[in-house]
Amino acid sequence: MSVDLSGLVAVQSRMLTIQSRFAAASGAAPAAGSADTFATRLAVATADTGTGSAVGGADPASAANSATGDQVVADARRYLGVPYVWGGTDPQQGLDCSGLVQRVYADLGVDLPRVAADQARQGTPVASLAQARPGDLLAFGDPVDHIGIYAGNGQMVVAPKTGDVVKVEAVYRTPTAIRRILPDAASSSTTAYAGSATGALAAAPAAYRDLFTAAAARHGVPANLLASVARAESGFNPSAVSRAGALGLMQLMPGTARSLGVNPLDPGQAVDGAARLLAQDLRTFGSTELALAAYNAGPDAVRRYGGVPPYAETRAYVQRVLAYQNGGAA
Repeated sequence: MSVDLSGLVAVQSRMLTIQSRFAAASGAAPAAGSADTFATRLAVATADTGTGSAVGGADPASAANSATGDQVVADARRYLGVPYVWGGTDPQQGLDCSGLVQRVYADLGVDLPRVAADQARQGTPVASLAQARPGDLLAFGDPVDHIGIYAGNGQMVVAPKTGDVVKVEAVYRTPTAIRRILPDAASSSTTAYAGSATGALAAAPAAYRDLFTAAAARHGVPANLLASVARAESGFNPSAVSRAGALGLMQLMPGTARSLGVNPLDPGQAVDGAARLLAQDLRTFGSTELALAAYNAGPDAVRRYGGVPPYAETRAYVQRVLAYQNGGAA
């Protein structure tokens, strides 16, 4: 993801000073040679910027108008590793889900309400995850009781629960509300959004694009990822049969198709089944790369090797799908 860092330079110039302050307060020094420490992630979360202030001291209104979704995600990532604390709004003590959302947007000069249910009514609605853009708010529950920041590619930055920390994780279930806080003009021009006809989704036959988009919305998997898997698996051929016996557009093995309750030769059912598999693997392994490895080699192989299995076919497959997703022709 390309990140426009305009307006963040002033914050970065204070990072070392802030890091040392936090280390002194906690009694722990940052690990030598490591920039990825808890203290570093708090660089925008100190009294030097102040809750609600615009990044770099800019005017809040102009900061809100010039901020991009990529900047929202970049700022949210600075809090990775902050402990979850229910009701937390101070990153030096801990954050809950809505505290994280409020803090990140405050860093960029945008005022949001304190609780998730109120945050989920801000901005403008987004129809589905397939149309979501980085920086959008993903709300869960009815009534809303959980919220996160969409990071693109089926991932979100979120403070999950007690005993956990702010992290990037897969969008593990369909949001009950998606809200766009920034105006459309503030969207990054370089980001390939899940709902845009880019990469493999643009290359897919028109008859299948709606299948990918609909399944993406149901199961929280990027439509472009589903299209990329279909392109790598079958070249968009709904009648394809592999030497191993995998069938159809998404190349599901007969046993897998039965367990999913789908006909692998029916494109709509096959895409839905594949979306469910990928959603499950994204939740389990927390990354697109490992979810793809599990789709190809099975989740047990990913667990056994603690990552992408050392199979030439699987490694080539993962890279091919990722290349298709990014618009390549690998």
